[in-house]
Amino acid sequence: MITNDIFETRMRSHCAYQDFAILYRTNAQSRIFEESLRKLNLPYKIYGGLSFYQRKEIKDLLAYCRMAVNPQDEEAIKRVINYPKRGIGATTITKLQDAAAQNMLSMWDIICGLHERPYGLNAGTISKISKFTNLIKDFQAQLETETAFDLANNIANSTGIIKELYNDRSPEGVSRHENIQELLNGIQEFTQNALEEGRELHLPNFLEDVALLTDQDNEKDEDRDKVTLMTIHSAKGLEFPYLYIVGLEEELFPSQMATSTQQELEEERRLFYVALTRAEKKATLSFAKSRYKWGNMSYPRPSRFIREIDERFVEYTYEQEPEFSGNGRDNYQSTTEFEVPSSPSRFQQKRSFSAKPKLNQTVSRIKQSNNQSVDPNFTPSDPNSIQPGMVVEHQRFGKGKVLQMEGTNPNIKATVFFKTVGQKQLLLKFAKLKIVG
Repeated sequence: MITNDIFETRMRSHCAYQDFAILYRTNAQSRIFEESLRKLNLPYKIYGGLSFYQRKEIKDLLAYCRMAVNPQDEEAIKRVINYPKRGIGATTITKLQDAAAQNMLSMWDIICGLHERPYGLNAGTISKISKFTNLIKDFQAQLETETAFDLANNIANSTGIIKELYNDRSPEGVSRHENIQELLNGIQEFTQNALEEGRELHLPNFLEDVALLTDQDNEKDEDRDKVTLMTIHSAKGLEFPYLYIVGLEEELFPSQMATSTQQELEEERRLFYVALTRAEKKATLSFAKSRYKWGNMSYPRPSRFIREIDERFVEYTYEQEPEFSGNGRDNYQSTTEFEVPSSPSRFQQKRSFSAKPKLNQTVSRIKQSNNQSVDPNFTPSDPNSIQPGMVVEHQRFGKGKVLQMEGTNPNIKATVFFKTVGQKQLLLKFAKLKIVG
C-alpha cells in the first residue's frame, strides 16, 4: 500500500524519488519495503546501514540454506564452516582449499573424504569437520520433505545461529537477532503464499526468489534520486516532503523493551515526535493488522502514540475504527493508513480518539481482494481428473478456466485464467482446485 502510494504521489505531484522517506523503529523492518519497492522498480537507498540481504547475519543463514541445496558452493562453505565457531581455524581452511586445488576437487569432496585422506589434519580437527558435514547432509535429507520455512527454521536453530545472536545482548546483537527473525518471517510468508497458490514451497524455490534481490544488492548505482529507507534514530536532523512512519504497533513502537518504566516510555514518545516532525508536507502513519513473529502469526494492537495526535490534524483511511485496547484481533479490517496533512509542529498529546474514519477507495479495493472468505466445506477434485478447458474453482482466486497443462505427474502445472486475478500457473498437487464445469 505504501509503495503504491509513493508511485501514485510521484506521478500525480511530479516530485522526485528523493522527496520520499520510509522510517521504521528497527532495521529488520526494511526487508518487506525493499522487496515491495523492487517489485514496482522504484529506486531506493538504505541510509546509514546495509540493505537487508547484505547484512552479515542474513548472509550467514542464507549460506547454510545454499549449502543444503548445493553443498558444492565453495563460498558458502568458507563462510559458515566455522560459524558459529566450532574450532576450525583459518589455517585448516587454507589447507582444505589447497587440497581441493591440487586434486581438482571441490572443497565439499575434500571435507567429505578426510577419514580416508586427512591431508595432514589431526583427528580432532577431522572430527569437528565431520560434525559440520553431517549437519549439512541432514539438511539435504529434508529438502523434499520440509517446507522452506520449516527447514530454514531448523537450520537457524540446529547450527546455533539463533543462540549465538540471542546471547549477544548488545544493541548490535539485538538488531542482528531481529534481522534473523525477519528473514524467517519472510520465508514463512513465501511458504504460505506458495501453499495458497499451489506453487512449490521448498527451500530451493525460496532461494530462487531471493537470488534476484541479492543480485540487485551488488549493483552499483550512483544516482542519488532514490526513496530513502532508514531507522527513526538515523532520521534526526533530516526532513522530507513525504514521510511514511511504519510499524506503529504496541511492542514494536513503542518497543517491547522500552515499556517497563515511565522514563523509557517517554523516551519512545519523544522518538515518535522526532519521527513525525521530519515531514515537510505530509506524514503517513501505518500499522499492520497481523504480522509473523518467528513464523507464527500475531495480531498486534495499534500504537498508543496514534491516539495522542490531535484529532483535528488527522485523516483516517480504514473501514472500521480500531480499538486501542484488548488483544487487537478482529478490531480492524486491513492494514491501516493514517495521514497527517497539517504541520507536524502542531503535534499535541491527546488521550481522546473520537474522529470518524473516511473511507479510502484504494485501501477498500485491497481489502476486498485480500479478505476473501474460505469455505470450510470446500472439497478439491482429484488433480489427475483436471483437463484443459475445464472450469475450476480455487479457494482464494475463485472461478477460472484451465488454459493449458504441462509436465508429468506428480509435477503437472496448469495455467488457469481467473476473473479476479488474471492468469496463474499452479502446481496441481498443491493447488487444491475443484472442478465446477
